[in-house]
Amino acid sequence: MLERIVSWTLKHRTLVIAILIFILGLGIYSLVNLHIDAFPDVTNIQVEIVSTAPGLSPLEIEKFVTTPIEMTMRGLPDLVQMRSVVKFGISVVTLVFKDDMDIYFAREQVFQHLVEAEKEMPSGVETEMGPVATAMGEIFHYTLEGKRPSDKDEEVKYLTELRTIQDWLVSPIFKNIRGVNEVNSFGGYVKQYQVVTDPDKLLKYSLSILDVYDALENNNENVGGSVIEKDFEQSIIRGIGLIRSAEDIGNIALKTENGSPVLIKNVAEIILGQNLRQGAALKNGEETVGGVVMMLRGENTLDVVHDIQDRVKEINSSNILPNGIKIVPYYERSEIIKDSIGTATKALSEGALLVMVILFLFLRHLRGALIVILALPLSLLLTFTVMKHIGLDANLMSLGGLAIS
Repeated sequence: MLERIVSWTLKHRTLVIAILIFILGLGIYSLVNLHIDAFPDVTNIQVEIVSTAPGLSPLEIEKFVTTPIEMTMRGLPDLVQMRSVVKFGISVVTLVFKDDMDIYFAREQVFQHLVEAEKEMPSGVETEMGPVATAMGEIFHYTLEGKRPSDKDEEVKYLTELRTIQDWLVSPIFKNIRGVNEVNSFGGYVKQYQVVTDPDKLLKYSLSILDVYDALENNNENVGGSVIEKDFEQSIIRGIGLIRSAEDIGNIALKTENGSPVLIKNVAEIILGQNLRQGAALKNGEETVGGVVMMLRGENTLDVVHDIQDRVKEINSSNILPNGIKIVPYYERSEIIKDSIGTATKALSEGALLVMVILFLFLRHLRGALIVILALPLSLLLTFTVMKHIGLDANLMSLGGLAIS
């Protein structure tokens, strides 16, 4: 049988070479387009529901938020496990589905049932689903760094400015990159415009905190009117009430006293402050501000990281950020991927060399040993083709298995 195969191969050399070229081309194409990561992603199909209710205790969160969500989510198709974590002001419910469940179909089912659960929750509770990412989704960590002031009060303003730049400038830029699902900010102070009321002045004008709250809520929007037609022209009528500055906040009317309006600035002081925080981010012993870029599930890690790195170089070189602030990476998944690929490549090379030496020692024929060695890259390319077809990533585990085999 073997003799006939060899004989047929020698008679049809052109066909054999054509098949070889086809396999090589297909294998190289599969290798180039193969998803590459450092480690295999074994995360199951899960959807997280994050609910925030400032001011509610863990017991109240469990009773009025977590329980309605869990009761509504029971009976979802292919639901395997449901677990929850409750803390002060926040509830996290994790739904685990079967591995063959499509993640987007699972999220659609959760969203439809979540609408029903929200009807049973108290007002003020904000509920949203977590990003379409996995535990391996953190692919790029960075901090924002600039000229740090020496004064303590100025440092607070500096950290507030960094956090504002991170939330409103850097984060949207990264979210525009293909394959990026979410950017989680950390550190610094969240900027706030605070209305500090004077109790004596409120009492003087017979007002309450609720009156101030309602006035702020009702006067922070633009309202569309109608259209006035005159001759051949049309004029659009609009009521502009969207708050643009601290001065606009102070000029909001609360009531009328003896024909004169009572404004918020008459009973309160409008200051620029910071939101209450429960922690801080440190780098080399100093407070810092930065973010974590989350990759969309199923994307090619190496391609996404390279796109992020190119965008960071573009931002830093063009001075898009004010006051000389730069983006400084301190964790990039591409470095781990390169080391993992380098380890596997080294093992493959050493293995191939060892096989060739052993074959030469036994065959005493260098040409025969080289012929056998040529089968190794061909088998690797065939393996990459199969991996691409079944959706298996190239990582330290799969490449290590190839090296061993």
